[in-house]
Amino acid sequence: MNALRVAWKDILILLKDRGQIILLFVLPMVFIVAFGAAMSASTSAAQQVINVPVVNLDALALPPGQAGGESSQMLIEQLNAGRGLKTVDTNEAQAEVDLQEKKINLALYIPAGFSADVQAGKVAQLRLVRGPGSSDSEITTVRLVVEGVAADLSLQTQLLSGLSQMGAMMGDAPAEAQAFTAERIEAQAKSQYERAKTAPLLAVEARLPELITRGREEFDSSTFSMAGFAILFAFLGAQMTASSIYEEKKLGTFRRLQASPLSKAEVLIGKMLPNFVLALVQVAVIFGVSMVLLPAANLGAPSLGQDPLGLVVVTVMVALCSTGLGVLIAALARTESQVGGITSVVLWLAGMVGGAFIPAFLLGDFLNVVGKAVPHYWALQAYTDLMVRGQGLVDVLPQVGILAGFTVLFFAVGLLKFRFD
Repeated sequence: MNALRVAWKDILILLKDRGQIILLFVLPMVFIVAFGAAMSASTSAAQQVINVPVVNLDALALPPGQAGGESSQMLIEQLNAGRGLKTVDTNEAQAEVDLQEKKINLALYIPAGFSADVQAGKVAQLRLVRGPGSSDSEITTVRLVVEGVAADLSLQTQLLSGLSQMGAMMGDAPAEAQAFTAERIEAQAKSQYERAKTAPLLAVEARLPELITRGREEFDSSTFSMAGFAILFAFLGAQMTASSIYEEKKLGTFRRLQASPLSKAEVLIGKMLPNFVLALVQVAVIFGVSMVLLPAANLGAPSLGQDPLGLVVVTVMVALCSTGLGVLIAALARTESQVGGITSVVLWLAGMVGGAFIPAFLLGDFLNVVGKAVPHYWALQAYTDLMVRGQGLVDVLPQVGILAGFTVLFFAVGLLKFRFD
């Protein structure tokens, strides 16, 4: 009860400090929304489909009522086959106007007689026109895709032509020596090409770096921002414990507490309890507000996973670890500036290498190894397993155990070095 009275006194002092309340509860939400928006925008940009206006002069050059332009149509179909491009039909005059007015950034011209030249084995020149509003990356992307599709089309045409010639040569042979007719060879080759579209022997997949998960792979920017900044600011609450103890010592009230009928253990527990309670409340508020605020801002709905008990256990361990860290800082710091300095350097740096700011997979191998030396890393891994990967408490017990180890270490060193005078 005595420890609770000490803790309640510190909580009342905290509630009167509006600046501290803003720092602990409002600032995290600002960070979460800002970083969530930045990550969501970068992901959307990476997945954006480029519109490519196409002027198909090949089909226009055909006489009315005459079918043709098979190669140009095949080229357009392949450009739209999940390659990050979407063709838009337009005419030559409109394309010129839209390019000058920057309504479009580029235009692809398929020349007249394109299909006939391709079928005859002649060189057919595609033309990619760049507008004043285009970027180098956009032009390069479209050019590489068009060149790849054109090369496949050229190879297909040449192979079909060669096989057809082979079938024609066999046509002069006796009937018993003709294994395949030219028509059968051509039909077989075409069927193989159609099959290759849906079941290629070799496929290359390009994607953003993702969190490697067991069962499914995805990176949820809203959930990551919510969990990362909840951990970061929960550990920043350790400064409150250290500052409160230092302030009590500076004013002399800490000595008065020791002179009262309170044991040293009761005094220290009373000073630690506010940080523990604050960390729990802070994580709960950040999670709750994020679940409402992020979807309202069109940044995606974060997930809390499938195991509420796992979330509670991890959050309690984060709060205990933060409290132990506060005791350690209070034991090591000798001045008020040291309290702020140690907190700023250690906690913000730990949050950075621990992945609270930037996903661990983007930090590189070296920083990933360094990150494992701070509790932030293991807390984030536990939350990621629970909320993103859909795992349960049993699956995150290794991370909880490591957080418990950090907690014991912080308390042990902090209490060993703590000075009550």
